[in-house]
Amino acid sequence: MKMRTERDSLGSIEVPNKKYYGAQTQRSLENFKIGSEIFPREFIRSYAIIKKAAATVNHNFGNLDGPIKDAIHDAADEVIHGKLDDHFPLVVWQTGSGTQTNMNFNEVIANRAIELMGGVLGSKDPVHPNDHVNMSQSTNDTFPTAINIASVESVTKNLIPSLKNLIIALNEKANEFDTIIKLGRTHLQDATPLSLGQEFSGYVSAMEHGLVRIENSLDHCYELAMGGTAVGTGINSVSGFGEKAANEISNLTGLPFRTAENKFEALGGQDSIVQLSGSLKVVAGSIFKIANDIRWLASGPRSGIGELELPANEPGSSIMPGKVNPTQCEAMTMLCTQIIGNDTTIMMAGASGNFELNVYRPVIAYNILQSIQLLSDGINSFTKHAIKGIKPNKERISQNLYNSLMLVTALNPHIGYDKASEVAKKAYKDKTTLRASIIELGYLTGEEFDKYVRPEEMIYPKKRKND
Repeated sequence: MKMRTERDSLGSIEVPNKKYYGAQTQRSLENFKIGSEIFPREFIRSYAIIKKAAATVNHNFGNLDGPIKDAIHDAADEVIHGKLDDHFPLVVWQTGSGTQTNMNFNEVIANRAIELMGGVLGSKDPVHPNDHVNMSQSTNDTFPTAINIASVESVTKNLIPSLKNLIIALNEKANEFDTIIKLGRTHLQDATPLSLGQEFSGYVSAMEHGLVRIENSLDHCYELAMGGTAVGTGINSVSGFGEKAANEISNLTGLPFRTAENKFEALGGQDSIVQLSGSLKVVAGSIFKIANDIRWLASGPRSGIGELELPANEPGSSIMPGKVNPTQCEAMTMLCTQIIGNDTTIMMAGASGNFELNVYRPVIAYNILQSIQLLSDGINSFTKHAIKGIKPNKERISQNLYNSLMLVTALNPHIGYDKASEVAKKAYKDKTTLRASIIELGYLTGEEFDKYVRPEEMIYPKKRKND
C-alpha cells in the first residue's frame, strides 16, 4: 500500500495514499481500535451538509474566497451523495466530543477540495482543514448539530411514513373485522366480548398517539448548536453565523431548522435527542404489545388461542414439518427491546455531560440513529409481511366466545351479580354451559337466557332510557 506523509500538531504520520483523510484521522484509527460500530450514512450526510452550509455563510460574510468555497461545496456534495463513505472509517468509541470525527470530515473535504483545485493531497494548500473547512466552527457545536440533522431527516423521511402506513393497514383490518364478535381477555383470563375490529381499533389509536408523540418531539430537534463553537460563547465565529448557518441548513434539507436560542444548553446537553428517544421508546412499547397480542391470538394453530391466521412467509422449523411461526412478530418485539435499551443509554449519556460540554455524543448519535432505523425498517416489514395478511379464524373465534363463562356478565341486570356468579361457578364445576346451569338453578328459562345473552349486544354501552 502506497503511503503519503501528513502532519498535525504532534508531528508526521503515514496515511494511505488513496484515502482523503489525514493525520488526525489516522491517529484515531491507531488509538481507538475498539469495536466495529461506525457512524451510519445518515450521520455522514448530515456532517457534510454542515460543512457546505458553513462554507456558504463564511463566504457571504467575506471570510472565505469564492474558489475555495466552491471546492468545499463540490467535495461536500460528494460526501452528501455517498461517494466518499469509505473515507470515514472511525469507530463510535473515541473521544466523547467526537473531535476525531469532526477532523475526519475536515480532512476528507479539504483533501478532496485540494485535489479538485489541482493541488497535492496532504499539503493543506489551497484548502486547509481547520482554517477553511472548519472556519467559525468547533466539534462541540457541529457534532450535536449533525446528530439533530440526521435524526430529524431519518424520522421525517423514513419513520413517519412507515408509521402512517402501519396505521392505514391496522385501520383497514379494524374496519374489515368490525362485525366479528370475539371473546375479550383480561389478566389472561376470559372476559366480556368485543369485536375483533374494536380490538384492532385500539392498536390504531396507540400508533396514532405514538405518531403525534414523535412529531411533537421534533420541534426541539430543529434547534441547532451551530454558532456556539467551543463552549457556547461563539469564540472564533462571527455575529449572526449561527442564525445564517441554520437558515442555510434549512435550505439544504427542506426542513425548518433554526438556531438554538441558548448555545450553552445546546452544547452542555442533548435534551432534544433524549426527548426524541423517549418518544421512540413509547412507540416501541406500544408496538411490542401489539405484536405480542397478535402472536398470542395466532398461537396454535390447534392447541393455542388460534383466533388469527398469520401469513406463512417461510418454513417455521428445521425439524417439525409444516410449522409456521410468528416470525414478523418476533422480529418486531426483539428490535423493540433494542430500542428500549438504546433509550437507557441515551438518557444516561444525555445526563452525564460536565459543565459546558456533553462528552457522550458519539454513543448518542449511534444509538438514536439505530433506534430510528430499526423502528422504521421493522414497522415496514411488520406491516407488509404480517398485518396486511392477517385473517380471522371465525370458527375458532365463535367456539372460544360461546365456550366462555364470562357471557354471564350480561345476566347481572336481570338476576343480580351474586346469582350470576353462582351460575358461572356451577357451569365451571359441572363442565356444562351457562344456559344449562341457569335452567337447572331455576333462575331463568332457556328462552329468557337466549334473549338476554346476546354477544353482539354486549360490545357497547346500553342506551339511556330517554334516548
